[in-house]
Amino acid sequence: MPAKKNKVDPDALTGEALVKEVNRRIRLARSLWDQHRNKACRFERQRAIELYDRLTEQQKEKVPQALRVWLRYRSEKYFGDHRTPPS
Repeated sequence: MPAKKNKVDPDALTGEALVKEVNRRIRLARSLWDQHRNKACRFERQRAIELYDRLTEQQKEKVPQALRVWLRYRSEKYFGDHRTPPS
């Protein structure tokens, strides 16, 4: 029997837990991107952006710069509004 996973409610997260969850979701989106699973990557990236927007300026600085760059700029090139939406 597989181990039970703790279900985390993203809406209830605050402080360091929220920063950790943002980092985890960005890393997950990047790994999905590397696996060419674009639909799943798009979904995780959207979740990460929603959580990232809830962070304060001090908390945003705790997110590694490589992850922030991927989330905001590099991935915008591939997932921006100018791209054809998935079917």
